[in-house]
Amino acid sequence: MLVEAREAPEVVRRQLTANREAVQALVTALRSRPPAYAVTIARGSSDHACTVLKYALETQLALPVASLGPSVHTLYGTRLDLHGALVIAVSQSGASPDVVESVRMARTQGALTVALVNVEDSDLARTAEFVLPLHCGEEKAVAATKSYLASLTAFLPVLAELTDDQALRDALQGLPEQLTQTLALEDQARGLAERYRFAQDLLVLARGLPYGVAQEAALKLKETSGIHAEAYSAAEFSHGPKRLLAEGVPVLGVTSVDAARGAVNAAYAELRAGGADVRTLGPDALSTLITPGTGHGVTDVVPTALGFYLFAAHLALHRGLDPDRPPLLSKVTKTR
Repeated sequence: MLVEAREAPEVVRRQLTANREAVQALVTALRSRPPAYAVTIARGSSDHACTVLKYALETQLALPVASLGPSVHTLYGTRLDLHGALVIAVSQSGASPDVVESVRMARTQGALTVALVNVEDSDLARTAEFVLPLHCGEEKAVAATKSYLASLTAFLPVLAELTDDQALRDALQGLPEQLTQTLALEDQARGLAERYRFAQDLLVLARGLPYGVAQEAALKLKETSGIHAEAYSAAEFSHGPKRLLAEGVPVLGVTSVDAARGAVNAAYAELRAGGADVRTLGPDALSTLITPGTGHGVTDVVPTALGFYLFAAHLALHRGLDPDRPPLLSKVTKTR
């Protein structure tokens, strides 16, 4: 996990260079066939990347995005009317039958289908109309790291072109360097992880673009450390889950410096004032672990996620566990 997390700067650099033609082809198609809405199809870490992509598409393109449950088609047999939709499927392996079959159905129903996939000769890559390869190379650790980070970035050059956003283009070009700077935070991440060495439960909060990072963080804590962790929107937390604070459950908050910054920081300050154990991670200067800013909210989530991976790997090591080989799990999971 640590070895592959450290590959992140080169993975993103390689992806930005190698995908130029694929990006332009997809941009041309989207301009000639502008979608009315978008749908994502994914599971696990890939689905968490889709949460970030949902906020990116909605905030930057004003394009509504929904998550499609693959079982609607594969188990219930429903063929959804997806004419005029942009359908984005994300998968490291491209091998899960339910994702592949759902994309095949979407394409026959008239959707413009795009696969973000690491294995370029996979069933998913052959099924989708357009492919944006992740260019991760082989990922050996069971828990996804570099493939999740690459899933966050693969569609962003398309978004930059569709919006003609020079700030996003600049942020993408500078992102490998920001990720390199994030790796220099490993000692700080190790120190923060030490305080959770004996934790059994953990709440992860975020709002807006980083919410998919919070979802991914909760999953990784389960996978690599066996901690019962749950992700919540900082806005939704008071609608019931806040009750868990009475049991002394600690909070890891994900921060941002975009439009959600004020609301999120106010929520964390209120929790601290009420006696909650709150530590934070992200680009905000008030964070416990401050990750590098990139100059754009859409790309800020990538160093934040990488900083969390450093934290999660060292937390597992503090607990005497191997983050690369969690029990009961396998690298490729095939569901239908």
